[in-house]
Amino acid sequence: MGSVKKKTTYIWMGTIVALSVVLFAVIYFFNLQDNAIKVASKVDAGGPPTLSYYIQGDMNDPLEKPMDVTKVGQYVYVTDTNHKQVQAFDTSGTPIFKFGKEGSDKGQFKFPYGIAGDKDGNIYVADLYIGKISIFTSKGKFIKYFEVANKKDALKGPGGLRIYNNKLYVTDIPKNKVNVFDLKGEKLLEINTATGKKDALNAPNAVTVDDDNNIYVSDTGNQRLVVYDQNGKYKRVINGSADGKGSSKFVNPRGIGVQANGTLLMVDNMTHYLYGYDKEGKQVFQIGGIGSEKEQFYLPNGLFVDDKGEVFITDTVNARVGLYY
Repeated sequence: MGSVKKKTTYIWMGTIVALSVVLFAVIYFFNLQDNAIKVASKVDAGGPPTLSYYIQGDMNDPLEKPMDVTKVGQYVYVTDTNHKQVQAFDTSGTPIFKFGKEGSDKGQFKFPYGIAGDKDGNIYVADLYIGKISIFTSKGKFIKYFEVANKKDALKGPGGLRIYNNKLYVTDIPKNKVNVFDLKGEKLLEINTATGKKDALNAPNAVTVDDDNNIYVSDTGNQRLVVYDQNGKYKRVINGSADGKGSSKFVNPRGIGVQANGTLLMVDNMTHYLYGYDKEGKQVFQIGGIGSEKEQFYLPNGLFVDDKGEVFITDTVNARVGLYY
């Protein structure tokens, strides 16, 4: 009888070991999967993005008032506005290099703000105070200023930037308009109103585009987001109310981006929240709140969604950039 019990015990132990090995193999297998697969499953789920880590710079040169962020190739670029420079990090958040210094000459900044990259890896940086967009190589060497073809289209205070399908989308904050240029400087489109001529934009701060070429604008002074089709035709207002026509819940809406599943993300600067909205403008989540703890914000400003679905958010007072999946 004892030998039978012992044999039974060995069988159960062997089964448990075998199951443990299988479980370990499954976990190991999935942990080896490309981040893009993990991100895709997260995006398909439609839930809020989850914080992975913060980028803060090194101890000798930490970020100070990071305003905007983009990812181009292997680097994450951040406008380090109080330091009048751009800092570049690898995808693990390690500082790699920086470029720019205070001044108004080529390659210098007064208030570096919006940032974007083209398909060749060149970096475009909008300076809100100088009124110009500087173009740099991926390693931070100044190439030239972005020149508009027609002088009447000259920028006064470029803010948010996006480059999509070889088009440059620019919010001109003091001119209360959004311009779309080809990369040679020819103006393709101008947007300065929402629902009609008497419904002018007011200090539009950020702009983004989705896969259907719809254009989204943070109409900051009017406390709303406005959605247009690719021709600049008005589609809807999002302000947190049921139909976009009620009182706005936003206070200083800033950075925006669109996930692969069509969810619109927006950081609201003075409520300190990240909001998510579906394609019809219905809120699907809200995370954050004021503070310096994990997944809290203190005056968040810039937001960028890369082609893997990673979400980067600049948290200005907390002097950090959060990477979310």
